[in-house]
Amino acid sequence: MSLKKFLPVYLIFLSMGMVDAAGPMVSLARESFTLSITMAALLPFLGYLMFGLLSVPMGVIQDKKGKVFIINMGLLIMFTGLVIPVLSGMYGNMVVNTGSMGQFYVILLAVLLIGGGGAIMQVGGNPFIRDISEDGHYSKNLSRAQSFITIGSSLGFLLPTFMFNLFGLDWSIIFPVYAIIVLSAFLWLNLSKISEVRQVKTHHATVKSCLTLMKNGYVLAMVMGIFIYCGVEIAVASHVPILLTDKYMFSLEKASLLISWSLFYLPIFLGRFFGSSIMKFIAPPRLLVMTGILALAGVFVILFANTLFLVLAGVILVGFGFANIFPLIFSISIDNMPEYQNELSGLMVTMIVGGTFIPMIMGIVADNVNITFSFVVPMLCMCYIIFLGILNYKKINR
Repeated sequence: MSLKKFLPVYLIFLSMGMVDAAGPMVSLARESFTLSITMAALLPFLGYLMFGLLSVPMGVIQDKKGKVFIINMGLLIMFTGLVIPVLSGMYGNMVVNTGSMGQFYVILLAVLLIGGGGAIMQVGGNPFIRDISEDGHYSKNLSRAQSFITIGSSLGFLLPTFMFNLFGLDWSIIFPVYAIIVLSAFLWLNLSKISEVRQVKTHHATVKSCLTLMKNGYVLAMVMGIFIYCGVEIAVASHVPILLTDKYMFSLEKASLLISWSLFYLPIFLGRFFGSSIMKFIAPPRLLVMTGILALAGVFVILFANTLFLVLAGVILVGFGFANIFPLIFSISIDNMPEYQNELSGLMVTMIVGGTFIPMIMGIVADNVNITFSFVVPMLCMCYIIFLGILNYKKINR
């Protein structure tokens, strides 16, 4: 399949990543509207809540209507969420009404729709890559597509700073810019000649049939892998700045962008982008073991480092190790059970919200012992990921 066929799909994956803008929005909205941390934290909560509520039902609808239908639905819902703030005067020159919470409630509604659109696109987009991939290239192509999610995530960190320094615009400029990107993705997909593979089925998926799949030990193990990975990525990203502040007196205010993007998300992007080429030579289960070991090594460095340089090196190692875990687990599962790809997609995308429990566990350990020891939690998580790789390696070599 030519690169030309993948380009509109890459833009869709970039749009999926824009859900992560809810993260940096916490501090931005808190400053603009003088909110409590709890109120500001509603932004990512509502965004990621939609993954838990919508993913399995969307997998069922996808089984009947198809992946392109679901992707289009997700794009239109996200576009609606982005246009609402623009129509309310939030497009780079926002005038804050300090006497009312109305503007903040508009943003909450927007984030709810953005998160819903992103969740729906994930359900359709991840298995759609399999439809446009040549045999044996699904893992490689999904990893490359996932790298564009990281670009979308990065925009939430970089775009507000860039637009303020260059044009003097405030952070609400993200809404019209994102809306243009999402609309472009919608038009490009529907004007291009990309078709999905529709399976001939006598029985369509139901919510019950999706949940029944969890009785399959292999499915449960792989779905839990997504749960653990998504949780540990959020946990490490949120606890590394705390480690640097508490242990090395790092200025979080000045270095948060560097930590959140350059040291962590940039390695994830590079790892996914170049990892897709490595997959030409290394089988996905073996690569899953290798990436798990790399991330585990990075966690060990963080745990036992006695200098700032070693901690930063450990964070970069973890980022590279994390890079391909999600696309590998996702693609390995669907390649093993292609007849259940819609059900599996719904279950796995649901686990994106389930993984938020792991940062809570890591936080409890940090509060009761210390911040350094809390990295035992990601260490144990990586052991499970390595186990999954070994499990699948044995499965294909029986």
